[in-house]
Amino acid sequence: MTKPYPIDPDSELVNESYAVVYTPRRRRRDRFPENCVAVFADEKEARAQARPEEHYYAARVVGPSRSSEGYMLFYLLEWLV
Repeated sequence: MTKPYPIDPDSELVNESYAVVYTPRRRRRDRFPENCVAVFADEKEARAQARPEEHYYAARVVGPSRSSEGYMLFYLLEWLV
């Protein structure tokens, strides 16, 4: 399900990050709007803030990146929980 997304090393716009992602659909998607993603400083903090029983899952993501529809999206690299 997860795909590798290239990151331009000279750009500071799109970064790989640890985050907590809200997804009520049981983690079947690989991209998420920015209002569903909370970025954290490190993996430990993201894991600590995850609440799977409420559909908030720790993940490693890339983003934000503007979609063709104009939304800012984060792309899933891997689930941490």
